Amino acid sequence: MYRVMCFGDSNTWGYAPENGERFDRHTRWTGVMHDYLGEDFELVEEGMNGRTTVWDDPVDGLMSGLNYLAPCLKSQKPLDLVLLMLGTNDLKDRYCVTAPEIAKSVARLVKVIQQSDCGPQGAAPNVVLMAPPPTILGLDGVGIRVNGSAKSQGFADHYAEVAKELNCKFFDVGSWIESSHVDGVHFSAESHQVLGQAMAEVVARLAKEKKTS
Repeated sequence: MYRVMCFGDSNTWGYAPENGERFDRHTRWTGVMHDYLGEDFELVEEGMNGRTTVWDDPVDGLMSGLNYLAPCLKSQKPLDLVLLMLGTNDLKDRYCVTAPEIAKSVARLVKVIQQSDCGPQGAAPNVVLMAPPPTILGLDGVGIRVNGSAKSQGFADHYAEVAKELNCKFFDVGSWIESSHVDGVHFSAESHQVLGQAMAEVVARLAKEKKTS
């Protein structure tokens, strides 16, 4: 079994922008991806609403992806691949950080994965760094991300630089889908389908490369 962990926030958890409920397994992008990949792949879903890269939330409590990542890797080992998509919650005004700083923060998580022994035979898992799509104006305005939309426009470029520096794979989610016009942050059911299919192709290619190497 080729084991893939998806580590992210509410857009990995499957938050439905219309009602705040969770999309079912075959609707959220992680499940769509798994359906396309088939039974030779095992999926570990690690999405959490509100999760940040490195910040504990002063309002909502413990949200730091960095603090949770290392024990999560150990509890889920062995992992062949980690799909990492975080940064959208760092856009909240309460954190007051820039897009380059968010990219540097997510780089810390990539390094944790790359320096772990949680892959097969004690090696490190491979990493795909996924840049979240920009946030947009939703029906209720910009909510708690007044300054976030402008910052999020820089995600793809800055995340790509991090991926190049750390020699990991990069995927620009915003080149495939956009955030929902309902709330400006989360993915629609249709976008989950598109992203899931695209990521299935990425994962299948990486698994094939590993098998033939």
